[in-house]
Parts: sequence; C-alpha cells; structure tokens
Amino acid sequence: MSGNMNLTLKVWRQPNGNTKGTFVTYPAPGISPDMSFLEMLDVVNEGLVKKGEDPIHFDHDCREGICGMCSLHINGRPHGPKQAITTCQLHMRSFHDGETIVIEPWRASAFPVIKDLAVDRSAFDRIQHAGGFVSVNTGGVPDANAIAIPKPVADEAFNSATCIGCGACVAACKNASAMLFVSAKVSQLALLPQGQPERYQRAQAMVNQMDTEGFGSCTNTGACEAECPKEIKITNIARMNRDYFTANFFKEEA
Repeated sequence: MSGNMNLTLKVWRQPNGNTKGTFVTYPAPGISPDMSFLEMLDVVNEGLVKKGEDPIHFDHDCREGICGMCSLHINGRPHGPKQAITTCQLHMRSFHDGETIVIEPWRASAFPVIKDLAVDRSAFDRIQHAGGFVSVNTGGVPDANAIAIPKPVADEAFNSATCIGCGACVAACKNASAMLFVSAKVSQLALLPQGQPERYQRAQAMVNQMDTEGFGSCTNTGACEAECPKEIKITNIARMNRDYFTANFFKEEA
C-alpha cells in the first residue's frame, strides 16, 4: 500500500465508570499505512490537544505485544482484524482509505471503565494473588537442570505461560468468561513438578476468586482461543476443570 489514508474513527468516550458514555466521531487524515494502531491514536490525540480538546484515553506500555495493556475492541474484534497479535502490533495497512473504524473498550462488568478506552483489569491481579504462585523455601539457588522435565511437558507449560493477561478472552466471550486466562495461569504451574504440592488447592482458589470477581461461565464457544493474541489453547480449560473437580472431591480448602 502506498500513500497516506484518510480515515474516520468512531471512538467510545466515557468520563468515568459512573457516567454514561457515547461514541464520538473524529477524522483521522493523512495516516501512514506504516503506523501502528497506537501511533495513529497518538496522531489523533495530538490534533485534539492542539485544539484544546480532551485527548482519547487508552492503555499502553511496551508497544511490543508483551505487556497486554493495549486492550482495544476494534471493529467488533479484540485487538483488531489480525490473528495472533495485540493492538500495538496492528498496523494501519490492515485498513483501507476512507474506512470507518469503531474503537471500544473491553465490555465486561469485571472490567469497569476508568476513562474512555481504558478499563480496570485488576480483577486478573486478584485472581493471580489467590493462587498463581508456588511456595518454596529460600536459600541456595538450585541448578536449572536439577529437576528433569520432559521437553514436551516443558514446552506446554511455557506455551501456557505466554499469556500476557490482556483480557481479550474475556472481551471475545459472550459470557465475559475468564476461564482461558485462569486456566493458562493454572496450567503453567500444574504441568511442572514445582507446582504439584499446591496444584489442586491452587485451582480451587483461583476459580473461586474468578467467580467472586463476577466473570461469566464457559460454554465452550471457543471465541477466546480464536481471539487470543498468544494463541492459548482451550485444552487448558479442561485441565483446570479436572483439577478443580479433584480439589472439590477431596474437600481441599483454599
């Protein structure tokens, strides 16, 4: 694609979580196809600031697809039209001249709007605090190869650990379920020897906290896996359910 594009943005504007929001239309002229999506928003915000208007608030940090902060619903899809990338990795060449782009925040009661496109995802942090850890004795650091772990098992644990906690799974799910996120955090420890002593207690505690936060239930539509920028597999959900039911069967208390 050559030449700059003139776009129209329909952006969700909401002063805070207690005030009703609405879509506001902004022109975005002269957008280079080589810009990232967030760079495009930076350009639009620069124009708003020059006119004395309130800029569009949105989350961002690393801009490298690592931190999970850039959580935007773009044209009805979490992180936009491309597979396996975050919003900050999305480039404007994915759109065409004259297109109207609708930008929204994550829609879930467990992710209340802070302002405009920024939402509070601290519910994920509280789920992690409930059980996303291993308890170990401090002291001398063991060798990395002191515990032999088969490579297929280590690879599967690593794949689960690539979850960046962006919340796209929740945004994509019609039930606003966080099962994919929670199951990834459970699996990355459940698959390794270090996570075995607290395995079932961990699953029980994290699932209970997920329910407390107000996330919905999983109905196996698979939308979470389809939209996940790190391609986390829903097989993790099956593993977490097995651990959770086992914990309840043996009456383990978190």
